[in-house]
Amino acid sequence: MKNLTYILLLILVFSCKTVQQKQSQDQKPFSWKSANLYFLLVDRFNNGDKTNDINYNRTKETAKFRGFEGGDIKGITQKINEGYFTKLGVNAIWLTPIVEQIHDGVDEGSGFTYAYHGYWTKDWTAIDKNFGTKADLHELVKTAHKNGIKIVLDAVINHTGPVTKIDKVWPKDWVRTSPQCTYKDYKTAVSCTLVKNLPDILTESNDNVELPEFLIQKWKKEGRYEQEIASLNAFFQRTGYPKAPKYYIIKWLTDYITEFGIDGFRVDTVKHVEESVWNDFAKECRFAFASYNKTHQVETQTPFYLVGEVYGYGISAGQFYDFGDRKVNYFKNGFNSLINFEFKWNAKQLPSYEALFSKYNTSLHDENLLKNYGLLNYMTSHDDGAPFDKERNKPFETATKLLLAPGTSQIYYGDEVAKPLIIDGVAGDANLRSPMNWTRINSDKETKNLLQHWQKLGRFRQNHLAVGAGKHTMLNKNPYVFKREYTKNKISDVVVIALDKPKGKKLIQVASVFKDGTKLHDAYANKFAIVKNGIVTFNTEYPIVLLEKINY
Repeated sequence: MKNLTYILLLILVFSCKTVQQKQSQDQKPFSWKSANLYFLLVDRFNNGDKTNDINYNRTKETAKFRGFEGGDIKGITQKINEGYFTKLGVNAIWLTPIVEQIHDGVDEGSGFTYAYHGYWTKDWTAIDKNFGTKADLHELVKTAHKNGIKIVLDAVINHTGPVTKIDKVWPKDWVRTSPQCTYKDYKTAVSCTLVKNLPDILTESNDNVELPEFLIQKWKKEGRYEQEIASLNAFFQRTGYPKAPKYYIIKWLTDYITEFGIDGFRVDTVKHVEESVWNDFAKECRFAFASYNKTHQVETQTPFYLVGEVYGYGISAGQFYDFGDRKVNYFKNGFNSLINFEFKWNAKQLPSYEALFSKYNTSLHDENLLKNYGLLNYMTSHDDGAPFDKERNKPFETATKLLLAPGTSQIYYGDEVAKPLIIDGVAGDANLRSPMNWTRINSDKETKNLLQHWQKLGRFRQNHLAVGAGKHTMLNKNPYVFKREYTKNKISDVVVIALDKPKGKKLIQVASVFKDGTKLHDAYANKFAIVKNGIVTFNTEYPIVLLEKINY
């Protein structure tokens, strides 16, 4: 009996410890400014449901990697449950658009292409069957939140999908089909179509318009016409907006917040839409976010995330994007963050880690620059033909610079395993969008070592707001040692990082940061040491040391 009681007691203690660890993980301090965001193409990441691989009669032969490959929402949820993102230190996932795409495809010059990427919308109110169902999205968000991960969807307001024999053009009071943008100034970047056969939403219009007939008939066929009309009427009655194209789309997109509780939007083609539209979009996003949280009794201090794709914007421009004849501040028009197209160049051209990190520290903590805003840094993306390491010759350096730099980090799916970006028989941006190479992860030792490097840095970034959002100070030039310190909202966090250290014994001066007797943990090698005479000593095989204070 005593043995049984002892066993039950052990089980209870272990269970309590597991629950406490889980709660600690879920309640870990979070800031979008220091987030570790993972960007993936839904169709190319992981196939969790092979029964949805073919829909809408999409059976035509395509050019290589220009058709649907089978990835879906269930596949992402599966990898969350497997702990893939947790091990990588990811606390936010950005998905390419999941709304229903045009049913046919087009020949882009590199061969026939379907809308596998998600940027060719047919119906904003439905999820494309190739990606999954509403039930799948509910499960994804629920699972992500349970694991301390936020979900960011991709929002497109600028354009519909291309016109095909199956997918007709939207009415003339909804879209323009010419002229094509020449990008010479503000007008020729906004009041035009991005490319040929990509109808541009008349986002400047405030005229009341009727719903397209094809959409009405589609909804009736699907048995949801009355429901959609009632919801639209309620939206326009509450807001007082005219029934203009932009407001229909804003309503349809913010429904994903109200229904599913997503945490943010990455907004596509921002500079090709009048900036006033983004103010209205931001207002409705935040209203929907507050409504969802109130309805579902969610307590959060984290604001809804709106990160904009202002193509060509970089940190050196401060708060403004220059069209040539006009400068626009998108931070003051709805966005709390912008994608930083400059980071990969800075990472390549600046002479040292210190030059890179200090540049970003200065801009992100200057009252007149970006102190009140965020910046999303990346090394690789789905449509950037000149990534930092196209040949994948510097995958470890890619991780170190991206994950230790001030600002928000964006890991592009496959960066962490050096997924090839140049593929035989593949043309153009399809090289950047090959399926995730899961088999190589499990079979190749070099790939496993690289993944472990990304995981160690990623978890350290996730565990410490100081890494991405803290102030940067160099402690020693050679070998390079620096600290990051974050103090805000009763949160105080400080870390010390050493790079390019020799293998073996390492003596690191930390007197200006940690007192003698302080117990420190090297999160990279998973070793412990105590500060003596202002110095901490480690003996490891790695050139990197990630120091954090142990509070017990």
